[in-house]
Amino acid sequence: HVQLVESGGGSVETGGSLKLSCAVSGYPTSSKCVAWFRQAPGKEREGIAAIDSDGNVASTKYADSVKGRFTISQDKAKDTLYLQMNNLSPEDTAMYYCAAFGGDCYVGVLSYRADFSYWGQGTQVTVS
Repeated sequence: HVQLVESGGGSVETGGSLKLSCAVSGYPTSSKCVAWFRQAPGKEREGIAAIDSDGNVASTKYADSVKGRFTISQDKAKDTLYLQMNNLSPEDTAMYYCAAFGGDCYVGVLSYRADFSYWGQGTQVTVS
């Protein structure tokens, strides 16, 4: 069965950096859209970055809230997704989730979390 397992969360000071990882296993096809979402207490889950699993850089999508600070990438050989987060602020404090569905990362995909079939359990990021 499909599993997505996040790691790399933790506590960091304002202006610091963290790199999250998401190991994907058991996915039935090699072609998929993989993404990072986050959810702060009392807020909706927000899509922040997405990329096609074929590594097409042109497919990357970012939410305005993280553009220029966060970078999504992947290691195809390891089927692992990453999120490099720089210049963190307290507003970035949230539970971070990776997610996937079979298909391309279409324009606007970050606004349609219901399209994502598979989710990880989340990793907490706290910025103080």
